[in-house]
Amino acid sequence: MDKYDTLRHYFGHESFRAGQETMVDALLGGRDALGVMPTGAGKSMCYQVPALMLPGITLVISPLISLMADQVAALRSAGVPAAYLNSALTPRQMDIALERAYQGQYKIIYVAPERLETASFLHFAQSVEISMVAVDEAHCVSQWGQDFRPVYLRIADFVDALPRRPVMGAFTATATRRVREDIIRQLRLIDPAGVTTGFDRPNLYFEVVRPKHRDPALMQVLAGRQGQSGIVYCSTRKQVEKVCDMLCASGFAASRYHAGLSDEERKRNQEDFQYDRVQVMVATNAFGMGIDKSNVRYVIHYNMPRSMEAYYQEAGRAGRDGEPGECILLYMAQDIVTAKWMINNGDPNPALSAAEQAEVRRQDLQRLQSMIDYCTREHCLRTYILRYFGETGTGDCGDCGHCTGGRYGEAATADRPARTRRTAAMAGVDQAPVDSALFEKLRMVRTALAKVWHVPPYVICSDAALTSMCRVRPVTPERMLQVSGMGEVKTARYGEAFMSVIRQQESPQAPASAVAERTARRAAAAVPEPAAADGEATDDLFEQLRAVRMALAKEEGVFAFRICSDATLTGMCRVRPVTPEMMLQVSGMGEVKTARYGEAFMSVIRRQEGGVRRTTKPDRPAASPSPGKAVPQKERVVSFTAAAPPPSEVILPRAGDDASLTEAYLSGATIQQMAEALGIPAAQIRQRLQKLGLIF
Repeated sequence: MDKYDTLRHYFGHESFRAGQETMVDALLGGRDALGVMPTGAGKSMCYQVPALMLPGITLVISPLISLMADQVAALRSAGVPAAYLNSALTPRQMDIALERAYQGQYKIIYVAPERLETASFLHFAQSVEISMVAVDEAHCVSQWGQDFRPVYLRIADFVDALPRRPVMGAFTATATRRVREDIIRQLRLIDPAGVTTGFDRPNLYFEVVRPKHRDPALMQVLAGRQGQSGIVYCSTRKQVEKVCDMLCASGFAASRYHAGLSDEERKRNQEDFQYDRVQVMVATNAFGMGIDKSNVRYVIHYNMPRSMEAYYQEAGRAGRDGEPGECILLYMAQDIVTAKWMINNGDPNPALSAAEQAEVRRQDLQRLQSMIDYCTREHCLRTYILRYFGETGTGDCGDCGHCTGGRYGEAATADRPARTRRTAAMAGVDQAPVDSALFEKLRMVRTALAKVWHVPPYVICSDAALTSMCRVRPVTPERMLQVSGMGEVKTARYGEAFMSVIRQQESPQAPASAVAERTARRAAAAVPEPAAADGEATDDLFEQLRAVRMALAKEEGVFAFRICSDATLTGMCRVRPVTPEMMLQVSGMGEVKTARYGEAFMSVIRRQEGGVRRTTKPDRPAASPSPGKAVPQKERVVSFTAAAPPPSEVILPRAGDDASLTEAYLSGATIQQMAEALGIPAAQIRQRLQKLGLIF
């Protein structure tokens, strides 16, 4: 298979994202590579595709021990033979995994950097063919980065000790020019192919709120968000406890995460969030590094972080599926005092000299000042972020709190007219009275678009943007770009819908409601996603598919989004696949996932389309939803049999002891296969694997 076949077969994608193909080509050609790609840009694909095509084993060095099992489970669900080696495994489990690695049964092995220093692992690495070493979170190697880890400095020595130097790839989400240079030097990369895909995340909305009181401001941002996944970051453990208690008392399904909790509670709370058992995670910055939960709709910073690097990495955990996400920062002047105290009183790094410690502290204070400027100066927030990381911005993105007038706090009310007037004046638009009839038609179009895209209306555009349209009267995309709040992305997605109404204003034969309805249909056909009206991702079908995904996740012992993302479910709602060939058209459903999970999803879609195949259990028929109300998941129990790997590729357990179960699971056997082989309930197998730390 070539790189495109590999991408399609294992991961279900027809094409690479920006920057990915350059990285893949470099690594396949034996050239080192350094990729700086924002969260959600698909860094892992840059080394996973070459790993499957190169002859030997790829080592992925990552500090994210708690997530390795999840990452490996995701690869295994796509049909990729992968494993992880870290301190979470027992000595017996480690022996089994290494034995299978010696036999060449894995293509990708995740390891913690500390593992490289052990004699047994070095002997293993010197005895097998290591084709590639991929360093994840590569900024950890730089003392100028925001998360320096001295153990990363010894990665280059490990690579030099191998019989043959493998090609190396280094990947990170945030790195300034100085940090990038340090990564190349410390990892000893040789003439690396460098890709910086751009730090812009068009689907993310940024806003800084300057409240008088933080708690009411937080509740205002969270209003109406019950059921959506989100993260609230706090500076201290005490604030995490207080905010979590407040949210729980207000009816939110919230949990907490900070270093003061036991390992068991942190793991349990993280799993609750990953499995969607709770919707809001209140946490310190100890939570989230490497979190791959795709459906986080918002990230709120209760306090100002200490650097732009930390802020953008944490905020970037919203909208990883490409759908709209919000990044809201609640700033108060006392945050500066707290941040400076933490910088000046942090634990010293024993790996650095006194002079180096002083220089790092100076750098930290400089980064803090950049963060303060972000929160306090009048500027386009997106442009500020891009310029901080060495890119150029437009000066007015049209989709941040500054450019649109804001959605929350005082900026959403008193300050908005002033900014709208200023933006209109810059565009050369006078302050003529607004046509109230046109405004109402545009508002109805916005509501229709929001239903098509399954987002709140304000995500489409603000009232200020509608007001600006009434004054500018755009009938071409170039003219629409002059409207406050309508950047290039929004113009491409929604512009034609609004412009058709404005053109209609010249010959208003149809009533407003008919115009809005027709425009919504026209918009659905004009924009790339979602597609035709008969393929709209209805709330009912989406929820049914989501219930199937949850059932599959429980069966496989993995997080729900590892089965497929929300964006993939939305794709199923549009394509309505009822055959494996149609399912392969859905982005994210490769051949392996289609074979393993496709029938479970397709059976629900066939029922929705009027097919004869029934998937609900006879004793618990699916209830018909009342208008505007989704059927609870417990009323939609779906039965299915997930496709398993061919028997010749797996080792079934011969007995119920830990070693036998571990060997079977690592070979690719499913829980159901192991249960049938031993003649015991699948629930018992699942409990045993959880105790062994092999599944969550």
